[in-house]
Amino acid sequence: MDRTISGVFWLLLYSAIVMVPIALMLVPPVPAGRAFWLELGVALGFVGLTQIALQFVLIARFRRVTAPYGIDVVLHYHRQIAIVAVAAILLHPALIIIADPARLRLLNPLGGNWASRFGLLSVLALVATILMSLLRERFRLRYEYWRAAHLGLGVVAIVAAQTHVSLAGLYTNTAWKQAIWIGMAAVMVGLVVMLRVLNPILQRNRAWRVTEVREERGDTWSLSLAPVDHDGLRFAPGQFAWVKIADTPFTIEEHPFSFTSSAERSDVVVFGIKELGDFSSRMSRVAVGATAFLDGPHGAFSMDRYQAPGYVFIAGGVGITPFLSMLKTMADRGDPRPVTLIYADRSWDAVAFRDELDVLRERVRLEITYVLEDPPEGWEGEEGMVTAEVLERSLPRDGYKRMYLLCGPPPMMDAVQSALLERGVPRRHIQLERFALV
Repeated sequence: MDRTISGVFWLLLYSAIVMVPIALMLVPPVPAGRAFWLELGVALGFVGLTQIALQFVLIARFRRVTAPYGIDVVLHYHRQIAIVAVAAILLHPALIIIADPARLRLLNPLGGNWASRFGLLSVLALVATILMSLLRERFRLRYEYWRAAHLGLGVVAIVAAQTHVSLAGLYTNTAWKQAIWIGMAAVMVGLVVMLRVLNPILQRNRAWRVTEVREERGDTWSLSLAPVDHDGLRFAPGQFAWVKIADTPFTIEEHPFSFTSSAERSDVVVFGIKELGDFSSRMSRVAVGATAFLDGPHGAFSMDRYQAPGYVFIAGGVGITPFLSMLKTMADRGDPRPVTLIYADRSWDAVAFRDELDVLRERVRLEITYVLEDPPEGWEGEEGMVTAEVLERSLPRDGYKRMYLLCGPPPMMDAVQSALLERGVPRRHIQLERFALV
């Protein structure tokens, strides 16, 4: 119930802040005799600007803000609402020009005024940010470069937009209105400074040391870290952390990985890392003794959050990693609740951590069904995808009592969720973890 109350509070606060520009527009003194389309365009510009400013809060990793929803949900919302906000901002000049076509000249940086030039700069920065995010994978832009450009363009957009608002002056024509808008921009830029400067300063006193880099099956690695002169880290099974492997926490190379170790241990943490990108493909070259830094824990995908008399874990590929942490934690706690694991992967040789799962079978009430796309000769288990038929054969008889946790490729999770809903599993009993955080 506390999470529900907290979630409602942040939603209401977010909505109230978004409506602040409209409220300020209505407070005298305001321009008189202006056309409807002109006023609508200005209102959309203010609302879009406020939404963009709030994105700095969403990406700042405030655990109190993200806890009710999970940071994966918050970042998914960030991606979607940013597009909506930019659309509103693009409508801002379009409607103003519709109201008075003569204002088309303001789109010419050489023929407009300084207010219009800063507005144009802000719009171009936002459009570039959206395009880079949508096309990053297609053009294989390295995550670190994209991230630096994403933040830099965001700061340019918000500062240029605030300058545009101040120079235009129509609805910020009093000192207190100017102070509100300038203060908002300063706070949002300050959040970037906090995330990229103050947090690393604090991380300097909480370094970690690489104690093992172990190759697993399926192009997967286990990275083990031990705390250096501090008590380690407490996390919930299923959570993740952003990992930096560098001599300084100020590096821009930082990636999110799920814990695979037990949450009952704070003296060592282990991450499961699949070779999928520039950083993860270099795991074989990470040296024992190297310095690392962590930002975490994050995430709401945890059995501790969703209590039930039993669980069904459904994993695809590297989606097994949070479940490995949950199972190890159950083993260390002596948790007697039953777990059914359905684990899908490309081939038997690609099934990471299967040896550890065999050991966990002896410590946890665990039943495992492997589903292979390309099974070996003589394979007697499930083949192909996790279909409704596979679920029919694999799910326990008391499945209606259990909580279902899904983690894997989005198409698999969508298909499995639909199949579970068709079987009558309540939607509230189905929880998904999506790894697309960037």
